[in-house]
Amino acid sequence: MFYRASLQAAAALASLSLLAGCGLLSDSGSEVEQKIIVGTTSEPSTLDPAAAWDNSWELMRNVFQTLMSYPSGSTKPEPDAAEWCKFTDTTSTSYRCKLRAGLKFSNGDKLDAEAVKYSLDRITALKVKGGPVGMLGSLDRIETKGDDIVVFHLTKPDATFPFILTTPAMSLVAPSAYSEHKLRSDGKVTGSGPYLLDSYKPGQRAELVKNPDYKGYANRKNDAVTIRYFKDSAPVVAALRKKEIDAIYRGLTAEEVVSLEENKDKASNLQIVETVGADIRFLVFNPKDPAAGNVAVRRAIAQLVDRDALVAKVYQGTAEPLYSMVPKGIAGHTTSFFDAYGDPDQGKAKQILTKAGITKPVELTLWFTTDRYGSSTAPEFDELKRQLESSGLFRITLKSKPWKTFQEGFTKGEYPVFGRGWFPDFPDPDSFIAPFLGKDSITGMPYMKNEITKDLLPQTRKESDRGAVSKQFEQVQKILVDDVRILPLWQGKLYVASGEDIGGGERALDPQTVMQMWELYRKASW
Repeated sequence: MFYRASLQAAAALASLSLLAGCGLLSDSGSEVEQKIIVGTTSEPSTLDPAAAWDNSWELMRNVFQTLMSYPSGSTKPEPDAAEWCKFTDTTSTSYRCKLRAGLKFSNGDKLDAEAVKYSLDRITALKVKGGPVGMLGSLDRIETKGDDIVVFHLTKPDATFPFILTTPAMSLVAPSAYSEHKLRSDGKVTGSGPYLLDSYKPGQRAELVKNPDYKGYANRKNDAVTIRYFKDSAPVVAALRKKEIDAIYRGLTAEEVVSLEENKDKASNLQIVETVGADIRFLVFNPKDPAAGNVAVRRAIAQLVDRDALVAKVYQGTAEPLYSMVPKGIAGHTTSFFDAYGDPDQGKAKQILTKAGITKPVELTLWFTTDRYGSSTAPEFDELKRQLESSGLFRITLKSKPWKTFQEGFTKGEYPVFGRGWFPDFPDPDSFIAPFLGKDSITGMPYMKNEITKDLLPQTRKESDRGAVSKQFEQVQKILVDDVRILPLWQGKLYVASGEDIGGGERALDPQTVMQMWELYRKASW
């Protein structure tokens, strides 16, 4: 029988299962190795943390360590490779960590303070476009004291720095295995995480086995995990129904979620867990494009997009309209785009264009990726095209590419308008604003707004009480509405579907919406 467990916040992931940690017994009474197979449509774009600011984090969380992380049930950064970390001054500009004793990488190298320094310095040295270097904008230098003390000296107060250290982009790598001059590209990983990457076949699978030398917070409830990568949602769901895989994360369409929830196919051996999501979808406009670079065109699109129709037709209740870049459930959330534009209105959109001297239908190409966010992406863009063209004000061409080539295209500024998704670096409003601004914007195009980057964001980063920064983020969102360089569309809910014999789904997602594979286990039977 299906069930739907609706979780109201990340902290609710702390609910414990009575069966957690129980192993399966063979007929002889001996414990059998637990291996879990997870299916997803979210394949890594890279195995090198220095280039990863996307869903590659899914794999990295499980094979690398970070200094800080989120033990299940926690929304506050806590030590992982570190024994402790803390600010050592009153201005939040000096952050010190002491490493756990006896850490080592999978190649046998010692994980010491110098390795930590090397790992983060390498990110800034390589400076991969569209990569995580933008997250380290407040970092001045890294100092080591002996083998186990690392001190991060910041250029300015940054209360979000502990959150940044939790991200898989800040994964610790063995200096002997990762060049400071180029990205690693041999399809292998040398880390110190809960699992070892035993083998990896791009587009097919990643084989994870328990790391016998792991020292960290993860309580591994299985012995090995196979992650199978699918190009489309239908095959991954079919594999679950056939019991070829045990669980699905990322890739379920709205129709499939509804079918699973309502048990339409009478498949009583499956279950689905829902959790509040902080993942968002939005359109990005290229300021150098003749049409998309015109603010009147962008404002007209903002006036026309019908988010209610979009989520109703395409996502069937598995998403909800989003009117700011900061989603519901995160401090500082507003409805700034609705406040500015109200309900969709063709007349107002026409006035915006006419006032700018635009009297003919605007020809525009919208791009999306075919294999990153699930099979609902194509219908979503069909609906956006329908909405814009039904106004008589636009003529839309849709184009798409697989993620790797799509990513290369938008980082080179090749697309007039394109769709992107964002999963938070950490559960804080800063994570939904800062990555899109500055010269290293994750959109691949510099977005300079000094009022935000030099005034408002620095104000918020002085405040360790993150609930006290809402006023500044409300101002930030008003500025983004006026510019319309980025147009938020919807906020998703997250689902883990699995066989009824699989436990841990309610604990498997951390506050960064990354799957902690070690929480999944096969329930014991007596």
